[in-house]
Amino acid sequence: MAFLWPGMLWLLLLLPLLVLVYWLAQRRRRTTALDYPALSLVREAMGVGQRMRRHIPPLLCFIGLAALLLAAARPLAKLSLPSDKQTIVLAMDVSGSMRATDVEPNRLVAAQNAAKAFIAALPRNVRVSVVAFAGTAQIAQLPTQNHEDLNAAIDSFQLQRGTATGNGILMALAAIFPGSGIDLAALSGRDGMHTRSIDEAMNNDARRAPPAPVEPGSFNSAAIVMLSDGQRNTGVDPMLAAQWAADRGVRVYTVGVGTPEGTVIEFEGWSMRVRLDEETLKTVAKVTKAEYFHAATAQDLLKVYETLHSRLTLEKRETEIASLLSLAGALFIILAATLSLWWYGRVM
Repeated sequence: MAFLWPGMLWLLLLLPLLVLVYWLAQRRRRTTALDYPALSLVREAMGVGQRMRRHIPPLLCFIGLAALLLAAARPLAKLSLPSDKQTIVLAMDVSGSMRATDVEPNRLVAAQNAAKAFIAALPRNVRVSVVAFAGTAQIAQLPTQNHEDLNAAIDSFQLQRGTATGNGILMALAAIFPGSGIDLAALSGRDGMHTRSIDEAMNNDARRAPPAPVEPGSFNSAAIVMLSDGQRNTGVDPMLAAQWAADRGVRVYTVGVGTPEGTVIEFEGWSMRVRLDEETLKTVAKVTKAEYFHAATAQDLLKVYETLHSRLTLEKRETEIASLLSLAGALFIILAATLSLWWYGRVM
């Protein structure tokens, strides 16, 4: 435990002094009892339990004073508190490989169900955006608190060719930072451009004056959750996109759905084996100071989103707890006074 005003801890030395004063007072009381035999007889008649009970109010009072003196030093403790995150972007892979049935009923349906369960559990003050990416990326739903609109966006997913995980990350960042200079037309493929680099995905102003990098993971107002099952085969390099997110302090939590050995799918007369690229997803999470999760089954995927819910809605922060200690100290002193009045008709 750390303290903002550690010098105030010297006040705790008052406690031993108060204990000494109390002990001297009790000793004087015993001496008085010896001088007056009648008092000694009363004391013996009280029994051990009664004699011990009279020490309880002072003990509670000492505990309360100790808490108040600790509060004066303004202690800090790490507590799990509601997160400051106001926006969460779900970037979801809708490439053809998501039709694979190794995750029942298939990867896409399992991902949709888990995402909707995740949204339903979020506090209503958290805004959520949905990004869909395959060979290109699109914002399926701008940040909103309306869960019905979010569910409708997730249900509207259509499988497409290609996997551009880097485009998905940049499009998610565009949802968080609308004025960041990301060229949405380039990422969504509406200009016919086969995006390969960060520069190609930026407009001229953003290329000329990029913002100064910040500490990775330091942006607490938003986070990205990216779900993917395949290897990137087009679009922006996901490592460059991850670094772009890290430079802006945004964490990108990655979820790999499927099995590392992959499975064979058939699409429009073609057969192909789709594998989970865990290394890329792990690296994206590491670069942005986030976490990677693997889901090999639909149940695993639901558990991953439950874990992400706790990660994104609660976070451990170093917080001053002087007010809590002050409250505890006051309650102990009030309890001590109440017991003393109840048992003896006086305040200690």
